[in-house]
Amino acid sequence: MEAKGYVIAQIKVTDPDLYPTYVEKVLPTIEAFGGRFLVRGGKSNSFEGTPHGDRNVIIEFPSYAKAQDWYHSPKYAPAKAIRQAASTSVQTIVEGIL
Repeated sequence: MEAKGYVIAQIKVTDPDLYPTYVEKVLPTIEAFGGRFLVRGGKSNSFEGTPHGDRNVIIEFPSYAKAQDWYHSPKYAPAKAIRQAASTSVQTIVEGIL
């Protein structure tokens, strides 16, 4: 059994008119790599520091490698470019535990 991979993102939307285009385009790319959203926005409360943004996202992939492959893939690149134009963020990929 392989440990799952997780993309954890803290996002600050800077262009609320453009960001929905990213939201529309990203899901098919995630699903193509076996991923699914666990957290996508919603309420949050931060403690012990200032988060980068107010939108938190966690995406689960079947493995750490799949998460890396998705993030660096040509399939995700067009959506990623839109996200980068419409927001600032911290994107972290972590390996889960077995």
